[in-house]
Amino acid sequence: MLVDSHCHMEFSDFEGDVNGLRARAHSAGVGLMLTISTSLKTFPSIRAIAERHGDIYCSVGVHPHEAENEPDTSADQLIALSEHPDVVGIGETGLDYYYEHSPRDVQQRVFRAHIAAARITGLPLIVHTRDADADTVSILQEEMEEGVFPGLIHCFSAGRDLALRAVDMGFYISFSGILTFKKAQKIRDIAADLPHDRLLVETDAPYLAPTPHRGKRNEPAFVAHTAACLAEVCGLDTDELATRTTANFLKLFNKVDPKSMSVSPL
Repeated sequence: MLVDSHCHMEFSDFEGDVNGLRARAHSAGVGLMLTISTSLKTFPSIRAIAERHGDIYCSVGVHPHEAENEPDTSADQLIALSEHPDVVGIGETGLDYYYEHSPRDVQQRVFRAHIAAARITGLPLIVHTRDADADTVSILQEEMEEGVFPGLIHCFSAGRDLALRAVDMGFYISFSGILTFKKAQKIRDIAADLPHDRLLVETDAPYLAPTPHRGKRNEPAFVAHTAACLAEVCGLDTDELATRTTANFLKLFNKVDPKSMSVSPL
């Protein structure tokens, strides 16, 4: 059984189709989905999806693109919202210097607020990083010195140094459909060298559909293609890869009830 550890079910791309997404995911062997917060303003709709469906959990956080719109996000806010039973992670948060929709100093300040919330709650930090490897590593290392916290690098597309340093800090690495892209050999090479007990799979749906669906709307069922690619890269069979990544997910996101996982038809 697989887990889609990162998707965005509240996005308009999926309006009116959540039950269809769930049914197709179950048919593909995906038993649980984590829908990710990108803004506190939209968090209530994200939480509502998790409340309605037992096989969906959610996170709470502010994406770096949204940091300028919610610059005063505090650890206390995040901690309070994370008390809901369906909220199992903090984020996504981090640094994005590729688009820079928010000033770097604001991104960094909001990132540190999320880290403080993860440290206090013990919930995993869900990190987005793009073209910001050095600052991401620097902030994570600085904050680890103030007290450890769990986390993962989601939708990994960064460099080898960031991956190895993150693993050394106790983080997990999550791979999306990017892993299947023809020009992503460097990412596959990094994945092959990571410990199997730190691997996760995700879609980041509706974005980044894996081969053979590239260019189409992504959805949780398609995580099976990324998992198959990761299994090949790591020299595992698909069942073993599914078992390992699901066990890794449940260890990291330990607020999730394993009994909520299901691939029974809806």
